[in-house]
Amino acid sequence: MAKADNKATASGVTRLVARLARALREREKLTQTALGEKLGYTGSAISALETCAQPPSDEMLVALEQTMGGGLGVFEEAREWVRLEKFPQHFQDFALLEEQALTLCLFETQAIYGLFQTESYARALIAGGFPVLSDQRVEELVGARMARAAIFDREPVALIELILDEAALRRGIGSEAIMRGQYRRLAELAQRRNVSVQVLPLDVGFSGEHAGMRGGMYLVETPKHERLVYMETQGESMLLSAPPKVSMYSQRYAKIRAQAMGPRESLVFIEKLAGENP
Repeated sequence: MAKADNKATASGVTRLVARLARALREREKLTQTALGEKLGYTGSAISALETCAQPPSDEMLVALEQTMGGGLGVFEEAREWVRLEKFPQHFQDFALLEEQALTLCLFETQAIYGLFQTESYARALIAGGFPVLSDQRVEELVGARMARAAIFDREPVALIELILDEAALRRGIGSEAIMRGQYRRLAELAQRRNVSVQVLPLDVGFSGEHAGMRGGMYLVETPKHERLVYMETQGESMLLSAPPKVSMYSQRYAKIRAQAMGPRESLVFIEKLAGENP
């Protein structure tokens, strides 16, 4: 009964990988233990794969491709889709857009944006949320979030601009040590040539204007030069493509950027938080 339940709740890609791996194993007349030995896993891990009790890790898919893929590239192709399905459902479409984006213009008000997070910060943030998640799910989400950082070194280079509300920088997550590490990581990324980080001060409203009061937004330019806007609130999301809407949010983002500290001033501010700039 457990096996049927697992297959019923597993994603389509996970079920397809499980079915293909089992068919190839049986064609080779290998037991689960024997296949596990070839791949560097236990027989129990192969059983968990085939019954969909546990989605395959990226490393397992690489091993399957090298050992049983037959040069077809099926398991290699599955890596991206299995990874995407580890994200919350409301984020999956944007995760693919983010991965392929030419430009990302990000305004975040609640926490450090996921691409810029350290592993410790991400784990504390995810584990401390609600509803409460199992340790296994926390680690799955942390791993998926860390994998997103590959965009920083991607070819062609993506241009990434992050505006952080000062409140997101000062909001304590995990511990003071975790926050210091997070500030150092943010400062390090801010000095990359394809990255810009700006801080929107808490007192910006004293000037009589505060364009960021309605919350965060993410603007993305796709490889086809389409411009989209993505927003999240309370685990729900919205992806906008209508040009008038995209134009309005782009103008609001430009106003927020104008009200933020400049990149150099912001870097000094972040370094002070990290304790590296007296």
